[in-house]
Amino acid sequence: MEVQRFRRSVQGAIVLVLLYEGWRFSRFVAHFREGAPYVPRPPAVEAFLPISALVGLRSWTGTGVFDRVHPAGLAMLLAALLTAFVLRRGFCGWLCPVGTFSEYLGRLGIRLTGRKMTPPRFLDYPLRMVKFLLLAFFLKAIFLDMPAEAASAFISAPYNKVADVKMLDFWLSPSGLTLQVTGGLVLLSLFVQNAWCRYLCPYGALLIIAALVSPFKLKRDRETCIDCGKCNQACPSYIDIQGRSEVSSTECIKCFRCVTDCPVPDTLRMEPLGWKRISAAGYGILLLALFFSVLIAAKLTGHWTSAVDYREYQMLIPRAWMYTH
Repeated sequence: MEVQRFRRSVQGAIVLVLLYEGWRFSRFVAHFREGAPYVPRPPAVEAFLPISALVGLRSWTGTGVFDRVHPAGLAMLLAALLTAFVLRRGFCGWLCPVGTFSEYLGRLGIRLTGRKMTPPRFLDYPLRMVKFLLLAFFLKAIFLDMPAEAASAFISAPYNKVADVKMLDFWLSPSGLTLQVTGGLVLLSLFVQNAWCRYLCPYGALLIIAALVSPFKLKRDRETCIDCGKCNQACPSYIDIQGRSEVSSTECIKCFRCVTDCPVPDTLRMEPLGWKRISAAGYGILLLALFFSVLIAAKLTGHWTSAVDYREYQMLIPRAWMYTH
């Protein structure tokens, strides 16, 4: 199995599913606003409510009650964290739709400029800390400043119940500032690969912390390496793979592009917990199995579909503009 084709297929499938679910959600909202035919609310749209998922995690750890308003969002957060604990940041390199979009913008930038542009170190390192500062802000606000009872109250508040609706409205009718910021990020991503993930994504920063205990690290055989530099050139995270015997960098998203570009078989390989070797395709299959097993478990145990009923949505959605946090 050609691993990059497999990985791109996974990325494409995730993007297509989320686009379809986003379209279904727009029809769900249109039913209550415009009288369009009813379409059941797709729980997968909660993937775009990471802050609500963090509040749900705070409430669950403090009260023992799993989020009943956006349970799928919390389930997906737990699934991503579990994959990070076990498999490091494979979620970012295989499953995250924002990561996919950022990656392909970087590839487009290379085609347009004819070369891979490397950000200067004196800017790159401090900018990489921004995502951790953003994560620290959210963790402090949610886990330190917000009591469990307050988190539970937030979950049940009208604002949170229509947070997905407000997110839809935000992107369907973006402000001028939103367009400018989005355009700036797109432009930056053309010149710096995975710019959003590298500098600004607090979700990615959380997965980095979770991934510190994972045994899945890429190893380089110094004896068979011919020092061609193709691994460094292929790496979208700007890691100096050629200069290391083990790639333990938290910036590694397990895309395996270095492995597929290496001209010497098995010079770069995954050897977790003393195993002789796990293939890149095997890693991807394990990642998918681990992530989706959590989602399936959530669905089977009744922790996937929102408890907000039709009548409540009928009251809340036409008035979504009224609710603020």
